[in-house]
Amino acid sequence: MNPHNYSANSSGQKPWKIAIANRLFRLIEGIEVPLLQWVPFPFGSWLRTLAYRSFVAKLGKKVTIETGVEFVGACWMKVGNEVFMSRDVRLRTIGRRNRIEIGDRVSFDRGVDIKAHGSQGPITIGDRTYIGPYTCLSGCQLTIGKDCLIASHSSIYSNNHVFSDFHRNINEQGNSYSGIVIEDNCWLGTGVKVLDGVKIGTGSVIGAGAVVTKEIPPYSIAVGMPAKVISRREAEVEEAVKSGRI
Repeated sequence: MNPHNYSANSSGQKPWKIAIANRLFRLIEGIEVPLLQWVPFPFGSWLRTLAYRSFVAKLGKKVTIETGVEFVGACWMKVGNEVFMSRDVRLRTIGRRNRIEIGDRVSFDRGVDIKAHGSQGPITIGDRTYIGPYTCLSGCQLTIGKDCLIASHSSIYSNNHVFSDFHRNINEQGNSYSGIVIEDNCWLGTGVKVLDGVKIGTGSVIGAGAVVTKEIPPYSIAVGMPAKVISRREAEVEEAVKSGRI
């Protein structure tokens, strides 16, 4: 039984079969992850990669999984080739129809935490992107392009708490989701915060500690709280215009 048959392309399956399969994969996941996540590197990485194929929807070739990596709801995850997951990385999908899709040669440094929820589109990370230590991604419709650098302690949240009804507690009003897009070849400095509904254009650089609350044009350099564009990467802009990329 392959978990991929019960993930994104499961519309042809009967609901009760999908529910049973999900519970089975969660059971396997709940047994194998605690047993294997602390087996020492490098033998442990090989063993985890081999065993986790039983419950991850897609797990590519030459994937490195260090100690302490945790999967929750991995039957809704696709992991590309040569992906590196450092210690204490945590990947979670909350409920059905939430996905995490990771491209080839993506690197997660220590303590990266990714949680997919909201059921409106996957969290997608493009090829060769690096996510720095203790960075958090949460929500849905969250896309990070190829060749991006996301430095440590950054926060990318494609969701907000609803708080319009002051007669009810905020934690009872649910969430809203608009989505985030970070295009290819962007660099986010340490401690950057990206809020829901934002698009960061290709080749942009966001200074350390910035809070991004609105769209950043391609090849921009932005800093501050809220982030403001202070300059453009002129040579790259001219080349992109000539080639028709922007």
